[in-house]
Amino acid sequence: MHNNKKAVSTLLPVALAGAVALSASQSALAEIVLYDQDDTRFSTDGYFNTFYVHSDVDRAGEQFDRKQSRVKMGFLPNYIGFNFSKQVEDLKLGGRSSFWVTINDSDTNGTETGIDVRQFYATVSNDAWGEVLFGKDFGLFARSNILLDEMLTGYGQVSDTLGLVDGGGVSFGNIGTGYPYPFPTSQVTYRSPVMSGLRIAVGIMDPVDTTEDSSSTLDKAYQEEPRLEAEVTYQFELGGTQFYTWINAMQQNSDNTDSSIEDVTSKGLGYGVQAKMGSFSLTASGFQAEGINPFFTNNAGEALLREVDSDGYLLQGSYRFGKNRIALSYGKTKDDGNGLGTAADYETRGIALFHDINDNLKLVAELNEFEIAGRSTNAVDEETRTFAVGAALSF
Repeated sequence: MHNNKKAVSTLLPVALAGAVALSASQSALAEIVLYDQDDTRFSTDGYFNTFYVHSDVDRAGEQFDRKQSRVKMGFLPNYIGFNFSKQVEDLKLGGRSSFWVTINDSDTNGTETGIDVRQFYATVSNDAWGEVLFGKDFGLFARSNILLDEMLTGYGQVSDTLGLVDGGGVSFGNIGTGYPYPFPTSQVTYRSPVMSGLRIAVGIMDPVDTTEDSSSTLDKAYQEEPRLEAEVTYQFELGGTQFYTWINAMQQNSDNTDSSIEDVTSKGLGYGVQAKMGSFSLTASGFQAEGINPFFTNNAGEALLREVDSDGYLLQGSYRFGKNRIALSYGKTKDDGNGLGTAADYETRGIALFHDINDNLKLVAELNEFEIAGRSTNAVDEETRTFAVGAALSF
């Protein structure tokens, strides 16, 4: 029951055609205010980026070995977002919608832009008791792991085995080599006020099928309870160093009307710390999971999962000098078979230089090396080296 329903090479680019600009939800971008009167505010923000990319692919069997040039977007797709807020007595009402666009061409999508709505939610908040979010937003499990990735506005890994070199979607950054992607999902989430640096978030998420039998039309996966996710963050300063720490988790049970199909309990734990002192920044994060796709927290593509383990970690450091920032990154995920259907280790090494032209325009140059090492077969082995240079504009 662990074989994927669809080929990963076609699934993953489609699933991430508008993925990951999590920075929008905790954005430092200079939004443009369109309206601000009578306790009502409406604003917009956006992000545009393009990279020249050259990848050197070396896969088992040599039939796919090649050097490929592309012009495409990076780890963060292009998007435009709209924000609304209104004060009504002691309640602050708000909302956000964001529209994600791929600029990537391929032999099959023509001029398709793949417009995707990754966020569409409302919020009700009060300084005394916190905030309730209802709608579609990124999940809580692995959220800070990816949100605080030092290479978020870079390029990252483009595994050919996963269909990313020639795909129409984003690159993967460090997805699958340090953390799974906290896929946007419909949810109801409560966030506490920030209490001396501590904040708690708890949410119920739309569950996903993990026990469907692709060989039968006489069964149906089901979940009696929603998926539960939570995250606790804590910020503090010690000895002139600013620390941001977090721990997040998820849990879901999936059953099947066919009693011969085993139920699957999915659970995961993520954690990390980021320390900033002057021009230096160090980030260490990791996760442990069982019954979860190591690439996606919502099991995009309906892979038939088993209660097998995956775990990973990401180590990064950066240094800022003038208008430049240099970042180093190393990430690894060990998966017992829920990703490709066979046990494998995934590894990424990267170095990137970010240069700020001004507050809105950034230039990026990056070198990345990605590896897959199968444990029981070398048929999935891959080593892909990628050079990317590009520009990103935000407002």
